[in-house]
Amino acid sequence: MSAPVSKANADHYLWGDGCDGWQLLARADLHVIHERIPEGVGETAHRHDVARQLFFVLSGSLGMELAGATHLLAPHDSLEIAPGAVHRAFNGGAGPVEFLVISHPSTRGDRRDETL
Repeated sequence: MSAPVSKANADHYLWGDGCDGWQLLARADLHVIHERIPEGVGETAHRHDVARQLFFVLSGSLGMELAGATHLLAPHDSLEIAPGAVHRAFNGGAGPVEFLVISHPSTRGDRRDETL
């Protein structure tokens, strides 16, 4: 039987330059992560050959570089990333940004660093 999962009890990991991730669901066919990026920080550009992702902002401002454009997402905005699309998430405002990343299937073993 499933039990409720939150930041308080999910598997936590650190990544990048002071970023946090909490694995809310980690299955091969579906991966849901709650992530936090501090002010002034971003990830490296990369792509996933198989996984399709949806980024959904909970709080703060999430910047996303994708296909030659920069998108700034406010709370409750979302952006889909298609397989093969080179992208880079970064904190687009003041204070931390928190968001969900929903991937189908999981991105485990499906990430290649790229140049935008």
